[in-house]
Amino acid sequence: MFTTTGSRGLDKAPLSKGLLLVLSGLTVVLNLLPQYNHLFTYSLQAITLQHQVWRLVCGRLICLDLKDTFCNSLLIYNFRILERRFGSRKFASFLFGTWVLTALVDFLLSEAFHYLFDYQVSELPAGLLGPVFSLFVPFYSSIPKVPVTQLLGQISITNKSLVYIVGLQLLTSSPFMWLVALSGLVSGKLYHGNALGVQRLLFVPRWLSRVGAFVLEPLFSGPPPPNEPPLGMGATLDIQRQQRMDLHDQQVLLAQFHQARRNHRPPQNGLMNWNRFFPSLRHRGQNLPPEPQPHPSPQQLHPTAPPLLEPTAPPLLEPTAPPLVNTPVAEEQVARLMEMGFSRIDVQDALRASNNDINVATNFLLQHLG
Repeated sequence: MFTTTGSRGLDKAPLSKGLLLVLSGLTVVLNLLPQYNHLFTYSLQAITLQHQVWRLVCGRLICLDLKDTFCNSLLIYNFRILERRFGSRKFASFLFGTWVLTALVDFLLSEAFHYLFDYQVSELPAGLLGPVFSLFVPFYSSIPKVPVTQLLGQISITNKSLVYIVGLQLLTSSPFMWLVALSGLVSGKLYHGNALGVQRLLFVPRWLSRVGAFVLEPLFSGPPPPNEPPLGMGATLDIQRQQRMDLHDQQVLLAQFHQARRNHRPPQNGLMNWNRFFPSLRHRGQNLPPEPQPHPSPQQLHPTAPPLLEPTAPPLLEPTAPPLVNTPVAEEQVARLMEMGFSRIDVQDALRASNNDINVATNFLLQHLG
């Protein structure tokens, strides 16, 4: 019933894959060596009273609870779509900036809680939880939701529902996880909105990004996922029908592409005109030009004898691509898709191809330009 965002696998997301493997592996090691767990606790009291500033680093990287590690890893896996949209350097800058901001916001929220309720928060859940919660801000604003099904006929299930459910599960795992989540959301809003120019102050330098790409990509890069995933044996009838419809649409688009290559010259400067290759999917078979009727011969006008009728087999119809049409695009939808990082030309061509259906255009852009 639930689907994840983006294509399968961790292709073009080396940072997300590295975080999943390294942080999960360190959590397993600490659970096998519990005598070292006290070095990685996120103790606010030890930081303020005993001046153990190093806990701001050790206590905010590795989760000590396996359940928190599982939910945190599942969120990082789904947020890999942000790394594909923004790029690894911008994605790393967002994590680094929010990691620094959450350290400050954690203390401010704990002091506000102590002032309002007269209760001192001495320890918070350990791990890379604040920056992961901050990723909900660009995920909510940048990734469009695509309806999947209806629950009880009223509740709409989208491709983003699973991510929000996992976030709620992580939110209820410990008593003060809500404080970490609130700190992450506030920090994510500040960094995503570039409040006080924090993006110019907290970012990953270009040279460090190149070093990371040189080190991480050979270690964590993998083969790209297949273009067309196979139909699941255990899928429901509705899901199988939807998958077959998607496969049929992709075959039609490929047929249009080959037809356009046969009928048109390749564009100059390496630019592809999608408007010629991928027309509207909603008006297939419409606005077809009338077929020319042949002029009858004198023998056909005045037949002398009726022709003998012989049983013939019906002609074989070869699949052809629908006619190429132009459709005006909506500027509001163009702006929404451009916020995801796509160029205006690609967005306009994708919207024309889908007849201004933003869900179809989004899926097409994610599959072919992701």
